[in-house]
Amino acid sequence: MRTSRVFQTSLQLSALLSASVLLFILYYMLRESVPLIKELGIGSFFLGGGWHPLEGEFCLTPMLVGSLFVASGAVILATPLGIIVAIFGQFYAPNVVARIYHSMIELLAGIPSVVFGLWGLIVLVPWITGFAPPGASVLAGIIVLAMMILPLIVLTADAALENVPSNYLRSAKALGLSRWGMIYRIALPVAMPGILSGVVLQSGRALGETMAVLMVTGNVVQIPTNWFQPVRTLTANIALEMAYAVDSHRLALFVSGLLLLLITVVLVLMAHHLKGKQYA
Repeated sequence: MRTSRVFQTSLQLSALLSASVLLFILYYMLRESVPLIKELGIGSFFLGGGWHPLEGEFCLTPMLVGSLFVASGAVILATPLGIIVAIFGQFYAPNVVARIYHSMIELLAGIPSVVFGLWGLIVLVPWITGFAPPGASVLAGIIVLAMMILPLIVLTADAALENVPSNYLRSAKALGLSRWGMIYRIALPVAMPGILSGVVLQSGRALGETMAVLMVTGNVVQIPTNWFQPVRTLTANIALEMAYAVDSHRLALFVSGLLLLLITVVLVLMAHHLKGKQYA
């Protein structure tokens, strides 16, 4: 009994510590960002003339649009593929094949992001250059990010499908539904909130990725008009310029980080909302 109380207390302290770390990060980002926001006005970060730190212009719109283009493209590409792979593993693959397949997906999820970036830089970018120079572009970032988030989307979808109540599936079989009918009419609708919550969380990861995107997107501050133009994301901009940024330039990078943090918080809240709807 005493051991149980100690364990419960340790869990509560761990949860409190985690929340405190998040609040501290949010406080620090606000402390560093608010002075410049008050000085320039929040509109200058979205309606300004561009990103020109030496001239005191810190418009984040080109990099925000670039981040959204790359991240949303990766999610759109990876989500249907991930769901298809999860359906295959749950309903079509033999048990031995499914276990091997699952292990390979877990291994792929553990590959460091810089390895994906290196592959993109050495293989993908030259391939794109062959038909749409300069090669380092929105498309390269989308493909690399899609490969990075695909394994985790597969694992999330697989877990959501596995947690569909077995009596639902037995009832579907008793009613004479085919395997695909059971998947399409029963398993997918029930599991979809859990699948979507995983997709939303991976959207946050895609928005926050730095090294792999920095290596393959070209790092040009502009609003892209097609998939083959180079672009710079918010995370890449922070990584490239924080080492030498001073004064207002440094504070503007903290504003970029605050913007990313707020977007991530919104995505996490959406994921929890969707997850709470599963089996409701």
